[in-house]
Amino acid sequence: MRLKNILIVVTDIEKSKRFYKELFGLEVVVDFDGNVILTEGLVLQDKAIWEKFLDRQVIYGGNDAELYFIENDMDAFLDKLDHCSFEIEYIDRCKEHDWGQRVTRIYDPDHHVIEIGEDLDYVARRFLKAGMTPEETARKTQLPLSQVEILADEGK
Repeated sequence: MRLKNILIVVTDIEKSKRFYKELFGLEVVVDFDGNVILTEGLVLQDKAIWEKFLDRQVIYGGNDAELYFIENDMDAFLDKLDHCSFEIEYIDRCKEHDWGQRVTRIYDPDHHVIEIGEDLDYVARRFLKAGMTPEETARKTQLPLSQVEILADEGK
């Protein structure tokens, strides 16, 4: 068995398609009129269709799941959020975790949580470039020392 896609229920398919294209570069792979498959495996399902399938009401804003994207140029992405055509509701504008990873969390138009964070290998490379030893970097990032040593060797 394998996970095929992640489906989220949306109130306005066209608005959601624009949102995910503008901010994350996702493209429409297939549009089944109310069920849209985007690149990276994200599926948008029209709320009315989903409620009919489940015979249940959709309730938004549970804050119990998130879509997670990797972005290593956080400053450029934050600038993109500031200048996009959508009004962005932030959970965290930009937060640096104890392990050094910078993340931002926002809501999409239907209040699904989205986290955008730096790749941990990128974070480790940043620390190594700043002069931290592989041991210090492994302690800080919580990555295995063997992984950090490979990253350090690549940087030489």
